Amino acid sequence: MWSALICEAFTPPATQFHTSDIPDMSGKVVLVTGANAGIGKETARVLLTKNAKVYIACRDKVKGEAAIRELKDSTGREAILLQLDLANLKSVKAAAEEFLSKEPLLNVLFNNAGVMNPSLEMLTDDGYDLHFGTNVIGHFYFTKLVMPGLLAAAATSSDGTARVVNTSSNGHWLSGLDYSTFRDSSIRRKKNAWLLYGQSKTGNIIFSAELARRYGGQGIVSTALNPGSIKTEMSRHSSSFTQMLVNIFFRDVSYGALTQLYAGTTAEGAKLNGKYLIPWARVGNPRADTQDPEQGIELWNWLEEQVKDV
Repeated sequence: MWSALICEAFTPPATQFHTSDIPDMSGKVVLVTGANAGIGKETARVLLTKNAKVYIACRDKVKGEAAIRELKDSTGREAILLQLDLANLKSVKAAAEEFLSKEPLLNVLFNNAGVMNPSLEMLTDDGYDLHFGTNVIGHFYFTKLVMPGLLAAAATSSDGTARVVNTSSNGHWLSGLDYSTFRDSSIRRKKNAWLLYGQSKTGNIIFSAELARRYGGQGIVSTALNPGSIKTEMSRHSSSFTQMLVNIFFRDVSYGALTQLYAGTTAEGAKLNGKYLIPWARVGNPRADTQDPEQGIELWNWLEEQVKDV
């Protein structure tokens, strides 16, 4: 297992999928969370060159506006900013309502944003562990709220689908779910930050699989993926030694966008409901328990409980 994971992380086979394989996206509405930097911005850039209408959702308005200017300079096309703070559930609700007031359809939702290895003292505005609150709860709630747009897009699209692409990581192998650490607690504070990150990535896959089970019959294609070992701002909270290793061994951000673009745009991607993808644009196998329907139901019900009174 470990040799396969090391290969997946550092020496995956050469990609058979390229951005030139992406079809024209004219008339498609796409939303990418965390698109002011890294893999999200690269995904938005490629989609703009394919004529999609692209919303970039990010917390910081100034950084978002700067990203839009950069994307305009590089593509000649203008993305649309949606302010979204995944660590604040009221912000998530407001962002979803704003989006739906502008767009009746959402063809592809890339749940791409995330945090990795912040200080243990850092919590969401609602008191959740920052990893789980941002990476899982925020994305669950946003997806739930924009589901009418996704369902409407699936009902009217030529292939009968809308896509939800959830960015996970091979970090999910680090930890299963420990519900006692989702909010701040003495148990949580004894955890290593990498384990908290790992369980949030596990949560991404379990959510994605349960979304596939619940909505696949209505045309929603839900996938989760490991984007690969990529140089991004995600390592900003890591040690200088870790950042040195990132610079030596990790790939350019253009590689990081490949797998999610494959899932979100291609005819092949429309057939991947419930699947987990690995670099580059290949179907892989996550940890077995992430595919357990009982785990999916338990997490989904817990998530519903957290957002019911927002």
